[in-house]
Order: sequence, then structure tokens, then C-alpha cells
Amino acid sequence: MVFDERKYQSALDYVYSFVDFSLTRQARLSAENFDLKRMEHLMDLLGNPDRSYPVIHIAGTKGKGSTAAMIASVLQEAGYKVGLYTSPHLQDYVERIQIDRTPLSHEQFVELLERLKPYLVEIPEVTTFEITTALGFMAFAEQKVDIAVVEVGLGGRLDATNVVTPLVSVITSLSYDHMNVLGNSIDQIAAEKAGIIKPGRPVVLAPQMQAAEDVVLRIAEERHAPLTLIGKDYFFSPASHSLLGQTLLVWPARDQEMINEYVQSGGRIAWEPVRLAMPLLGYHQVQNAATAYAAIEVAKQEGIKISERDIVTGFAKVEWAGRFEILQRDPIVVVDSAHNQDSALKLRLAMDDYLNGKPIVLLFGVSEDKDIKGMLDQLIPKVRLFIATKSIHPRAMDPAKLVELAQQYGKQAIATQSIEEGVKQALIHAGKNSAIVVAGSIFVAAAVREIWPTIDKTLGTESLVNLNEK
Repeated sequence: MVFDERKYQSALDYVYSFVDFSLTRQARLSAENFDLKRMEHLMDLLGNPDRSYPVIHIAGTKGKGSTAAMIASVLQEAGYKVGLYTSPHLQDYVERIQIDRTPLSHEQFVELLERLKPYLVEIPEVTTFEITTALGFMAFAEQKVDIAVVEVGLGGRLDATNVVTPLVSVITSLSYDHMNVLGNSIDQIAAEKAGIIKPGRPVVLAPQMQAAEDVVLRIAEERHAPLTLIGKDYFFSPASHSLLGQTLLVWPARDQEMINEYVQSGGRIAWEPVRLAMPLLGYHQVQNAATAYAAIEVAKQEGIKISERDIVTGFAKVEWAGRFEILQRDPIVVVDSAHNQDSALKLRLAMDDYLNGKPIVLLFGVSEDKDIKGMLDQLIPKVRLFIATKSIHPRAMDPAKLVELAQQYGKQAIATQSIEEGVKQALIHAGKNSAIVVAGSIFVAAAVREIWPTIDKTLGTESLVNLNEK
């Protein structure tokens, strides 16, 4: 019998009918709106499905999704049945809940939600994210996953996912975002993220600003949580990169003398560190890969059996769309989800590394509550033409206002009122000689990916305007 897709849309309408802080305006994003008691009560009613499998729990401002995807890929390569919970989705809501990198079917989502609904009436003020997290934990338990990789939604301490007792906790790069909820200083943000650290459970920390590292070290010590630091306990070095992928070397601190010999010999000695190749681009992904590798090594110490071959193959097969993703090579079209100043900086560095000095047409759309000036400070100096657009999202900023901001930097800028119009204008103005970069919002990145197959790619064969002559 063919599944009626209207049931799936009705299910999504139901889920979105609850409070969804990802779609709300900044004024409503405050710490008092987040409370773990609701989620703890819901888990108790459901028989605590989150306790049916070990969990690798990942928090951070940037890189947590990529890191989760890397870890899940390695675990799957090792033969485990792996649950992966991430947010937000790019194109379809069910992408948030995956088993062996396959999202739940629409039918499975509807069936799970129907079974969850009776319990929700007992949870006043339950949120969209709490419902989705519960569905993920239920799916993983019912599908009998061997292990789950769970990404924090927002913050850490009060996030709905923080009901888990993790096998390993991971904290990726920390920077400024969601200050209304997490605090206005990097140490306040670090304290919220470090809320995922549980007593006695190991934690892996990516390289951080010193203030953030100090906070995490203190909380880990207070909770007697063994801490593994990237840059102290594990080291890494980029090896090569191209538009096809990149490689890195990674090694534990105990191998540092061997590394010194390896470097001095020009790589001619018999021993060499672990070399990882992956399709994800940008130096920030090298850092994420080192963090994921260390988390895997810690998981091995906790009893998860993984071979070096599993690790190497898992990294080579990792997929994580919308992060410096190359949609086309002539002209180069890059889609990225950068949406704060730190991620914009990482995007700018990746543009320097991969785009060979090509003039850049930036297609930019952003939520109004983001650090727009911080992002533009990083990206605008590299841009030949700024094209403003907007996604279908309640917080999307008016493109006309974005154009005004871009013009303050002395850049030529145009406004478009839809993603499709924005892409077409970018292709027209880029011609053959420029690169197109999409950034500012995961919603914009998702929309571009969705419509890309339908766009007439010949639009860019001849530029209608030679902006260099203006």
C-alpha cells in the first residue's frame, strides 16, 4: 500500500505547532525557556529509551555536526548499527534522525509520532525540539542501534539531548552565538556547553580560545571527568588539499618523538602517523577530524572495538552536505552554512585555500538576529559582487537592508527576493571567471541545494555585466 504523504505533512504541522525556538525571534530566546525537567519526565514516561545504547554526545558552536558525521561514519565502517541525531536538517525534517546514515522514512516518522502523542499531553510547554529528540531516542531504541552519536541542539547544559549519560562527551570549537541563551562572554558560553560533561565520563575538547579552555578544564576537574585535549594529548597537521578532498596526519602525544624523526627524515622512515583522507574541505574540517579521531580513540578505551582500517575508511566515506560543498566546478559554486563571525572567518580561509584568487560573487542571506556585521567584516573584503537574498524563514533579514550594509563597505550589491532569483543573478554575473559562494544561513544553503538541479546552468556562460569596468 502506498504511503499517503499528506500524513507526513500533517505530522510536521503537528510537531511545528509546539514552541520551536529555532523559528522564533531573538526576544524569546532566553535561558528560562529551557528546562530539562520536561525532557526527563518525557523520557521516564517512555521507559528511558535513551539508556538502551551507548551515546557519544557532541556540543560546540561550530563543527559539531561535521564531527558527529565523521564519528558515525567510522562506527558504521566498524560494523556497528549507528544512530545519528543532528539538527537542523538541510532539506527534509527526517534527516535529523538517521540509522546507518539513512533518515527515517516518512512513514516511520508518522508511526513514531502517533505513539508519542498520548505522552505529550502530560508535558506542559513541551517544545518542537524536545519532541524531535524523543522521537530520535525512540527510533534508536526500537531499531536496536549498537551506539548513537547525538548532537546537541543549542547550548548543552539545558539542551533536550542532555538527559543522556554519555560513553564519551565531545566539545568542538566554541565561539559567539545565541548569546541571549548562552551568555555574552566566551567563558559563559563555554560553561553552558560544558554542561554536557557528566561525572566520571570522559570528554574530548577541540582547540579553543584560552578563556573557553580554562572553563572546560575546571568543570571537567570538578566532575572528575577524564579530559583529552586536542593540541596537548593529540596533535594534527594538514597534509594536502584540493577541490576533491584533503588529507591530514594525526598522532597522540606519546608519538611526538617518532613524529620528529619522521619530519626530519622527510617521511622516509618506516613508521608514519595515521594519515586520514576525507572529502570535507577547509582547515576547520582538519581540526574537526582530529577531534573526531581522538573521540574514537577514547571510545575504544571504553570498549568500542574499532580498527585503524575502519577509521581510515570511515573518514574517506564521510558525507556532510552544505559545508564548503562544491556544487559545480565551472564556474566554481560553493555552498556553505557559515552563520556567525567565527564560521565566516573559517569560510574566508577556505576561500583563500581553494578558490585560487578568483573574483567572488557572494550570495548571502541571514537571520536578522545573527552577528551580520561580524560576518560581513570577514567575507566582504574578498567579494567582487554582493547579492542579498532571503530564505522562507520568519527571522530572515530583508535583502534591501543587507544591500545597505554591503554598500557601507564600498561594494556593489543587489537585492533579490527569492533564492532562485539570487542563484540566477549569481550565475549571470559570475560568468566563467568568478567563483560563486553561498553563505549566511543553513536555510539559504539548503534552499540552494534543493533548487540547484532545476537551475539553467548556461546562465553563467556569458556575464551580462562586466562589473570590473564599473
